[in-house]
Amino acid sequence: MINNFFYYFESAIDIETCNKIIDLGKKNLSPGVTGDSREKQQNLNLIPQYDLTASDLKKNNLNVNDVYVRDSLVSFLDEKWIYDLLQPYIVKANFEAGWNFELDYNEVPQFTMYEKQGFYSWHQDGLGDTTATYKLFNYGITDEIIPKGKQIPQNYTFNTKTVGKVRKLSLTLNLTNPSDYEGGDLLFDVGNHNDKNILKCDIARKQGSIIVFPSFLYHCVSPITKGTRYSLVNWILGRPFK
Repeated sequence: MINNFFYYFESAIDIETCNKIIDLGKKNLSPGVTGDSREKQQNLNLIPQYDLTASDLKKNNLNVNDVYVRDSLVSFLDEKWIYDLLQPYIVKANFEAGWNFELDYNEVPQFTMYEKQGFYSWHQDGLGDTTATYKLFNYGITDEIIPKGKQIPQNYTFNTKTVGKVRKLSLTLNLTNPSDYEGGDLLFDVGNHNDKNILKCDIARKQGSIIVFPSFLYHCVSPITKGTRYSLVNWILGRPFK
């Protein structure tokens, strides 16, 4: 049991820096490069899950095989100055929130653009236990097969520095002025993945605000109803929880 579901830094990053990250991220955007974010393109026969919970799906006679969970464009920003920008907030949140997780590696920060009707439905970034450790993928050696046009299987990596580690903390930086978009709320499910224990993180709407939370928490970005939302996310790794 954790005492804090998330820890935030209100308007921590200045507008100029937010815009700098947006400009950099937009240069390299592509239709989702992860398995989930490609689902709209690869499964046009499915319907968007939006922010429907598991119980919502059941009420509508739907299941996870009927929906796709993400619609966005992303790019990855492997820039030292961005790591340096985020790291102090990660360290402080881990301590101040009382998590005190053992952390030792940051994945490459991901820039995300959500346009109208864009969303990322309920998901966990990582489980934190041994079942979720990264494994090394070697073409011709790893037994897993990559279907044409898809990425390597979940929990596999080409990066030897992440092997044996799991996502423990997640960070979201809102880059967008809240007056530039509607919808796109960051929501947390702190119950049993139903619609009775949903927390809306209003502070995350403020431009430059940083939210840090345990990667095993279910969370989502609700559909954009107007405008465009830009964000930067980062996942922080460590050895599996004991």
